[in-house]
Amino acid sequence: MILILLLVAAAAASQLLALVAAVRHLSKPEPRPSALPPISILKPVRGLDPHFREAIQSHAAQDYPEYEIVFGVADLSDPAVPEIRKLIADFPERRVRLVQTSTVTPNRKVGALIDIAKEARYSLLLVNDSDVRVPGDYLRRIVGPLEDPSVGMVTCLYRGSSDYWPGRWEALGIATAFAPTALTAPLMGVNEFGLGATLLFRAADLRAIGGFEALGDYVADDYQLGCRISHLGRRVVISKVAVEAGLSGRTWREIWRHQLRWARTIRVSRTKSYTGLVLTDASLWSLVAFLAGARWAALSLLSLRLLVGLLVGAVILGSREVVRYFYLMPFRDLWGSAIWFCGLAGDTVHWRGARLRLTRDGRIVNVS
Repeated sequence: MILILLLVAAAAASQLLALVAAVRHLSKPEPRPSALPPISILKPVRGLDPHFREAIQSHAAQDYPEYEIVFGVADLSDPAVPEIRKLIADFPERRVRLVQTSTVTPNRKVGALIDIAKEARYSLLLVNDSDVRVPGDYLRRIVGPLEDPSVGMVTCLYRGSSDYWPGRWEALGIATAFAPTALTAPLMGVNEFGLGATLLFRAADLRAIGGFEALGDYVADDYQLGCRISHLGRRVVISKVAVEAGLSGRTWREIWRHQLRWARTIRVSRTKSYTGLVLTDASLWSLVAFLAGARWAALSLLSLRLLVGLLVGAVILGSREVVRYFYLMPFRDLWGSAIWFCGLAGDTVHWRGARLRLTRDGRIVNVS
């Protein structure tokens, strides 16, 4: 029983730290830029993501004086191409271009980024996933931190949305489990990661780390980009802007594979951090404590877990999925525990129809 109570205490401490991180994030001032420098938005595209039209329209409708959007596709028969061409026609006042890419790397997204980065006009580069929908003041709000020369990258938390139950399940986990962990990481001295929902950085820093070419062998290109820029002596800042990603998961098998890819990628990128994640699993240790008869400890820990999930998911991210389905949080956490356990071993992941094998440092060594 003493060991169980110690594990409950460790999980409670992690939840309290997440609570502090969430309050800190809410209360920190948002930098207001003194100038609005031009930005090149680089968007590699492969396939038609859910609500792709709304996502790219949100980028073309930005309240920002000067920016461009450069799309990259490997095949002009890609189903996303007609939507991109329609965007170009609908927003003639915007600088929107479509580039056919040809560079092939193990990480296909990075191969596309290598080509479209060469087309960028401006010294600030923004990369985000093709399924990301952003608010109208997105660019104005994320550019401010880069006026500080010690800041090398701005990234954003994101909420998920889906038209299908498996995708909603995944969205619940993103908002209530993944996002609190991301907010807590800087308090633990981990400040070297970027999230694919937003990566804003200087072209000069990209050149200093060897360009996108240095990332082509890695599955977690967003993490590697943030890590390498931080090694230049610059900080990665999490913006107060939350964006929305359209999740494609229609089947339980699909989201299992998706989350297992995340788990194994985190394990090979940051092994010690991944191993310690089980100690922060409040729902798991609440269940263990309840079954052991320590019901007061179980209910207290579970209440704290629900509070953190609601604060981050509903208040910080504005997730409607969290508001509707917050009572499913403990069950989603136990699903996450199973993912974590399966992620401890194995070196293969599935990504956009391909089966990849990973090395211990996160490189892709085989594609089938």
